[in-house]
Amino acid sequence: MHAPEAATRYLEEHIPELADAAVRLAYWQALAAGSVVLVREDDDLVEVSPDGTRRVVRALPPALPVTVGERRDLP
Repeated sequence: MHAPEAATRYLEEHIPELADAAVRLAYWQALAAGSVVLVREDDDLVEVSPDGTRRVVRALPPALPVTVGERRDLP
């Protein structure tokens, strides 16, 4: 296996962890910049402010449970 192929395979295997880290970093950077962030908490869409206050924006439909590798058609 060539080095670039091995590096690509390694990165592909770690996409979920890399994506999680990127989302968490973006969340904290947005708050640090003074922006509000929208997050899902249980079945609510919640606005989080830089000062830590939370405001429910609206109720959301229940989350769709999925397993790794499962394919679904979204409504």
